[in-house]
Amino acid sequence: MTPRTQVHGLKVATTLYRFIEDQVLPATGVKSETFWKGFDAVVSDLAPQNIALLAERDRIQTAMDAWHTANPGPVAEGKAMKAYQKFLSQIGYLVPEPKNTQATTQNVDAELAKLAGPQLVVPILNARYALNAANSRWGSLYDALYGTDALSEDNGCEKGQGYNPKRGAKVIEYCRYVLDRCAPLKKGSHIDSTGYAIQAGQLVVSLKTGKTTLADPKQFVGFQGDAKAPSSVLFVHNGLHLDLQINAAHLIGRTDSAHVCDLVVEAALSTILDLEDSVAAVDADDKVLAYSNWLGILQGTLSESVEKNGKVFSRTLNPDRVYTKPAGKGTVKLHGRSLLFVRNVGHLMTNPAILYTAKDGSKKEIPEGIMDAMITTTCAMVDLQKKTTADLRNSRTGSVYIVKPKMHGPKEVAFADELFGRVEKVLGLKASTVKLGIMDEERRTSANLKACIAAAKSRVAFINTGFLDRTGDEMHTCMLAGPVMRKGDIKSSTWLAAYEKANVAVGLQCGLRGRAQIGKGMWAMPDLMADMLKQKIAHPLSGANTAWVPSPTAAALHALHYHQVNVPALQKQMEKAVLKQDPKALREETLNKLLQFPVVALKDANWSAEDKQKELDNNAQGILGYVVRWVDQGVGCSKVPDINGVGLMEDRATLRISSQHMANWLHHGIVTEKQIKATMQRMAAVVDAQNAGDPAYKKMAGNFAKSAAYKAACDLVFKGKAQPSGYTEPLLHAWRLKVKAAA
Repeated sequence: MTPRTQVHGLKVATTLYRFIEDQVLPATGVKSETFWKGFDAVVSDLAPQNIALLAERDRIQTAMDAWHTANPGPVAEGKAMKAYQKFLSQIGYLVPEPKNTQATTQNVDAELAKLAGPQLVVPILNARYALNAANSRWGSLYDALYGTDALSEDNGCEKGQGYNPKRGAKVIEYCRYVLDRCAPLKKGSHIDSTGYAIQAGQLVVSLKTGKTTLADPKQFVGFQGDAKAPSSVLFVHNGLHLDLQINAAHLIGRTDSAHVCDLVVEAALSTILDLEDSVAAVDADDKVLAYSNWLGILQGTLSESVEKNGKVFSRTLNPDRVYTKPAGKGTVKLHGRSLLFVRNVGHLMTNPAILYTAKDGSKKEIPEGIMDAMITTTCAMVDLQKKTTADLRNSRTGSVYIVKPKMHGPKEVAFADELFGRVEKVLGLKASTVKLGIMDEERRTSANLKACIAAAKSRVAFINTGFLDRTGDEMHTCMLAGPVMRKGDIKSSTWLAAYEKANVAVGLQCGLRGRAQIGKGMWAMPDLMADMLKQKIAHPLSGANTAWVPSPTAAALHALHYHQVNVPALQKQMEKAVLKQDPKALREETLNKLLQFPVVALKDANWSAEDKQKELDNNAQGILGYVVRWVDQGVGCSKVPDINGVGLMEDRATLRISSQHMANWLHHGIVTEKQIKATMQRMAAVVDAQNAGDPAYKKMAGNFAKSAAYKAACDLVFKGKAQPSGYTEPLLHAWRLKVKAAA
């Protein structure tokens, strides 16, 4: 039994109660009675609303299932699409689009409102990851290029064990070209530089052929060290900074003609510390760890021991960066860390950390999203209360940034808005202090995005497409319509292109330019940086002013795309074009494409036996590879090898796709239960082999009757059709709790 402390109508796991009493409330100055009395009232009033919203999801899905059963197969544009949209309106799935919706969000930090750059998402349970991400506001481009496949290893340029001067020269040349593009000289090239100095407030660059200055002198904004021989020269381009570091005593600098030792780029402008898809947090102990990491990083006290090259040191938050102004008087101070969001859980799950008294007198688990909102906002007050520039502040505008995932439509966004408003009142915060990040990752939200923004127009500081969860929801919504396409074919679906385009267009329609982030999803292959550099430029070119990356190294490389594309200027052009269009015609055009779900008619599901088995193998291996770490080890996000051995950053979103895909094919008879079981057992052996180097790993093959992870993976498929919205959380949490109880 979990020890609990009764406080007002809440029975709180004592470990969580003591954390709040001993750490959170003293740090924030909130009185215990104020906190608990207010918390109890919020839960009592809003938990029934939360339950009603989930019941509404079930009602709508039941109606969708009945319609798809009566009208099987895909729906294309034309009469069938009109009939489909009429049905969706009748059941409340589609709501009328509000006119002239404009976000009114105020006090949004420049990282979200004005600038464009990469965004990291990391599990908050891992303090080292959280600190690394927060510190990834600045990253070494030399290290990112040298240590990845961004540069070829051909012609003697291998990474190797020690330093390879030939590869190093290739890195240096690449970075000099970056400078030529981002801070070009009046004449000549940075490649030929032999020295950098500041004279009369101007940057003077010595070349082999003489001296020159920048083509645009205003791009030089600061320096460190002596003006005649600076140790750092700071440039700005498209709002982002580049720090050219100079050190004649450095291993690299001493062989460089200008003694340049690195080019440090402003990289991850923002980071989401995640309580949701990338963590396995199922009880009070897990939640306390998550909340304490959030509190600690905002206090500036979070640290983690790290061993590198045989030495142990303590990793903490980076300080701000201070430079001398070009004229030699005064300083330029730049934020040293990513601007931090915290991602709360969605509306679905409850958590046993707190029990509340329902209207009928029964004890129920608290809706986890309500608990997250109350506790993470209270923790964030330590940042709001910082007064001096010496403090390691997160928001300089007095805001708290919370991403809210997996909301289905405007009523659920309105509920989040009400929830944050109630929390603000309890804590004595100004209205709309809490800013909302809306994950556009559920089909009902995509189809009603403008209404969703209108439901929280004073809070919206972020909208973001999450194509993985969005695909999972697409599959579950149309589960009974017919066999879902092969996963590779879904990527070129009509709905997906319309979804990505509409998200930016609606954001610009609603006035998010200059007020909020419009973001795009993850590059999931952290080892394939050359491919990322080729492909991920599509995100800024789409008008998105941020996109997710899987690592600090990827952030440094993806930052180059925001030097190639001036996103704020592009958004301004796109906004003009969008606002010229008739809103009604634009919505009609969007819905006609957006609502074409990715199924084929049963008669057209004529994939070969080999193709079907490949799809099963891919899905089963992905499910098992992720679930075995989640259930057995409590690891919610890690680099999981795919069936071809390529490491993918996996979280619950990809799991949702694979499990729903298999459940769909099973339901429509494309594959059999026997085939799936045989595939799961065969892939379990593959996953065991891929994890052979992990001493904590528990094998599944040969242990199918006892392996909780294997049984959980099978449940996700065989019970997948019945899972709410196709989510994996209910089954994963149940199995993880069993494993923890047994341990």
